Amino acid sequence: MLKLLVCVSGGGTNLQAIIDSIADGRITNAKIVGVISNNPGVKSLERAENAGIPACVISPKDYKDRDAFNRAFLEKVKDTDPDLVVLAGFLVRIPEEFVKEYSNRIVNIHPSLIPSFCGVGYYGLRVHEKALERGVKITGATVHFVNEGMDEGPIIAQKAVEVRGGDTPEVLQRRVMEQAEWVILPKAIDDIANGRIRVTDGKVVRV
Repeated sequence: MLKLLVCVSGGGTNLQAIIDSIADGRITNAKIVGVISNNPGVKSLERAENAGIPACVISPKDYKDRDAFNRAFLEKVKDTDPDLVVLAGFLVRIPEEFVKEYSNRIVNIHPSLIPSFCGVGYYGLRVHEKALERGVKITGATVHFVNEGMDEGPIIAQKAVEVRGGDTPEVLQRRVMEQAEWVILPKAIDDIANGRIRVTDGKVVRV
């Protein structure tokens, strides 16, 4: 049974997609053992509580500096003892020592087709604002393993989503979530939990 730790910052729609996918059998051989939020009072924490999942808040604002936060964050992750860490809308730069310790055991969902609209400054609604400004006709979402770079780790899955005339960033964000994020993230977790993928020479290979 793959033990999942889900890290969140806001509403937790991807967390809910994982919870629902475990409940309805789209994700098998996996369970969520904990949720970490960097923000108090967010909907994610309510979702975790409703599902009976232990959750906690570790905010950079509560520590004297980033190093102190990084140590506390890594300590909490170790206490949870996860097999896989899922960054489901976690808007915090992951400490390098954490990435090294959990190499190929951290996955992230990003709301674009990497390498488009990714990297420093591209998160949340900003991704969709930039996509609309650029006038792209197709966008989507990407699930990837996390490495030391920003949105540069091996890609697990991508799904394209149409951009429509009259889209606002909010409307496009919702469509990308519904048609891509909530589909490919649970599928990627299920594939990992059941040994269908591995990382070889920096690329994801299906077995």
